[in-house]
Amino acid sequence: MMKYVFGGLIVVSVIIGFVRGDAAAVSNAAISSCADAVTLCLTLCGIICLWSGIMRVAQSSGLTESVAKVLSPLLKKLFKGISSKGEAMQFIVLNITANLLGLGNASTPFGIAAMRALENEEKSGERATDNMILFVVLNTASLQLIPTTAAALRLQHGSAAPMEILPAVWAVSAVNVILTVGAAKILAALSRKKSARML
Repeated sequence: MMKYVFGGLIVVSVIIGFVRGDAAAVSNAAISSCADAVTLCLTLCGIICLWSGIMRVAQSSGLTESVAKVLSPLLKKLFKGISSKGEAMQFIVLNITANLLGLGNASTPFGIAAMRALENEEKSGERATDNMILFVVLNTASLQLIPTTAAALRLQHGSAAPMEILPAVWAVSAVNVILTVGAAKILAALSRKKSARML
């Protein structure tokens, strides 16, 4: 769906540019934007590769297991019915850890693996379970301690202090997590009550 939206925006922009007689400006913008996009991708690629490597070292060294032990009491309360030592929980911890470091792109493979492990452990079939929905919500509205990607973008665009956004990021992401996880839990409880009434 989004490919059609973005494709439509590009087509409409080009048409409007030509209608207004700004064909030269449109072509110049396209060329310069392509160069800027490649530069940005290379900058982000280096940062993501660095932190993805650090995450892999953390996984191999057992650091993620230590983080899992710290997060275990909270995660047990959030994700009810799954094993705290299972594969699903391990991938959930890796995903949360990557998100805490602001590595949204690096957390994606862990998120996919966690969903597959949840599907196997809960034998959900084609229907998403409450834990799967909660995980998607928690992954999307993640708490970020170090906004690595945002800081890299600010640095790329000339910010003298790319990490000065930390207090705002902490406040916004904390409120975001609390509200979205709360909403997911409330809606799951309402859904269970509705199902119980129908039975």
